[in-house]
Amino acid sequence: MIKLMRIEILGVPIDGVTRKEAFLTVAAFLGGNVGRMVFTPNPEMLVLAKYDEEFLKVLGSADLAIPDGTGLLWAARRQGTPIPERVTGTDLMQDIVALAAAGGRSIFLLGGTPRVAEKAAAELKRRYPDLIVAGAMSGGRVHHDTEGRPIADHDVIEAIRSSAPAVLFVAFGHGNQEKWIRHNLSSLPSVRLAMGVGGAFDFIIGRARRAPRSWQQIGLEWLWRLIREPRRFGRIWRAVVVFPFLILTSKR
Repeated sequence: MIKLMRIEILGVPIDGVTRKEAFLTVAAFLGGNVGRMVFTPNPEMLVLAKYDEEFLKVLGSADLAIPDGTGLLWAARRQGTPIPERVTGTDLMQDIVALAAAGGRSIFLLGGTPRVAEKAAAELKRRYPDLIVAGAMSGGRVHHDTEGRPIADHDVIEAIRSSAPAVLFVAFGHGNQEKWIRHNLSSLPSVRLAMGVGGAFDFIIGRARRAPRSWQQIGLEWLWRLIREPRRFGRIWRAVVVFPFLILTSKR
């Protein structure tokens, strides 16, 4: 396994990896004998963690935290700890799926709106005929206990245990999915790699479209999303206004 260069932005650990280095790291995770957590911090998540102590602690427990956002590259440069490139969760998920298919490792897709996980699994199976899909389910609504921790649905846990996947992709939305993984991974002995993937299932089935590469390269992916999905205004505001403000006013 390669040695990770880990920095902190607003108290959240970020691994300064390239996509290739992230790939090599998850490949090592899959060859191990313990469950590992892969999170995809972006500016919006760092803003949420600023006001959610539990979320901050969960992000801090990641075995790999990829820099998913051009805003993180800017913030890292500003504080004198530059990271080489943005690594998106959607891209890394595709790499992991290809790796699993080549190595005979099974995957489980959990989360998303009804039937989306199943459709995403079918599309991935079409792209990678050798891929072993252990299961796919929405998992229903995530509930929390009095301390804000996600409560594991017994049927969901049993479905994952009985199908014994090596890789678990969780799409419960930022915050919920990371907390769910942190508090439930120990109950899933077959899982060697659990990753929070946000809206990746929607991208896989074409329900949502990623910004053109040129927009991503100049840091305007947020504008693309705002134009296509005005309802995301609140999330985009946190990422492109609140996050820079927090960086500019932070002592580090």
